[in-house]
Amino acid sequence: MTMTDYDLLIIGGGLVGASLACALVGQDLRIGLVEAAPLPVSDHPGYDDRSIALAEGTRRIFQTLGLWEALAADATPIRQIHISERGSPGFAHLDRQEEGVAALGYVAEARRIGQALLARLPKLPGVELLCPARLDTVAIETDAACVTLRFPDGRTVERRARLLAAADGANSPVREQLGIAALRWNYGQQAVIANVTPALPHQNIAYERFTPEGPVALLPLSGHRCAVVCTVNDADAPAIMALDDAGFIAQLQARFGDRLGPFLRVGRRQAWPLFLLKAREYARSRVALIGNAAHTLHPIAGQGFNLGIRDVAALAEVIADAGRTGEDIGELNVLNRYADWRRWDQRQTVFFTDGLNRLFANPLPPLRVARALGLLAFDRLPLLKRRFARQAMGLDGRLPRLARGLALTA
Repeated sequence: MTMTDYDLLIIGGGLVGASLACALVGQDLRIGLVEAAPLPVSDHPGYDDRSIALAEGTRRIFQTLGLWEALAADATPIRQIHISERGSPGFAHLDRQEEGVAALGYVAEARRIGQALLARLPKLPGVELLCPARLDTVAIETDAACVTLRFPDGRTVERRARLLAAADGANSPVREQLGIAALRWNYGQQAVIANVTPALPHQNIAYERFTPEGPVALLPLSGHRCAVVCTVNDADAPAIMALDDAGFIAQLQARFGDRLGPFLRVGRRQAWPLFLLKAREYARSRVALIGNAAHTLHPIAGQGFNLGIRDVAALAEVIADAGRTGEDIGELNVLNRYADWRRWDQRQTVFFTDGLNRLFANPLPPLRVARALGLLAFDRLPLLKRRFARQAMGLDGRLPRLARGLALTA
């Protein structure tokens, strides 16, 4: 077997793992990036491209990394957010002007984000792309994380790194093999996602609509489209997915209402099981968890990807600071700085998303009345709205340098 050493080995070359490699440019590190899927992704556009809500904090991180220029032309700004519950008079809204920002967030196609990252990766000095390859085994020694990788032709190689970053998803093989416990709660729900075209212009407003069947989110897209995330119960999902386009549009219309007029077209639907996952540890000696490997959230409020990018910015800053002082980036006392830093944000965001879903899922009449009054009160309390907006925009708490527009090399 071939032996090769790295300072940092990233397992998972998706959007979060690739972002970490980009964030560490200029740190004089030898980085390996392992990804099971072949690269690059398809360049062909389509009506059904999956979309991601990017918080303002994420946009700032991408801008500092020099990635935003490749995304800005195709990213749709969210200028307002409208929150309501079906059958209730209560509603609330957030407005970019009240927050003093150009947009509360942006909606971008995941494919476009992937293209921007993949265009950058081959040009990064000191980064070796190991793909397609899969993690076979991982073991932690005193001075290194040791992995065995398997390639499609059956060949295996060993790699040693001072630090192993697990960006390998909710079912993280790194986390599982190392026995890092995780809390997992299945919601008994699925997210049905699709793109739709409404009759009326969306005017760059994002909608979060709570219904007895689950929340429905509509996000503004280019080309007069909206991205839909429709939550359904597990028992109802097969029937919803089996509907023809007209049947699905009718179901969506009944749940969302006519604020955007009738829906004229719907694209291909996909369904994803929903669960909450939270790792008990974010770091061990030689190992750090980021993105979905550390936490997987309900898609309500679109916080999951943004939380992962904040993981990236914080870990990159901890690594850069340790490198400048000559510390071993894989030592536990260094990685505990990352874990301690991220714990507050992760807990807040989990509480925020999980709490919203549970609060609006309860059908008891007294709670429905309380929710209506709460939304009306929220809409009239500027300080509370601002705190909520800052959290949603990823601008609350201690911000990484990248989120403040400061390069790690400064």
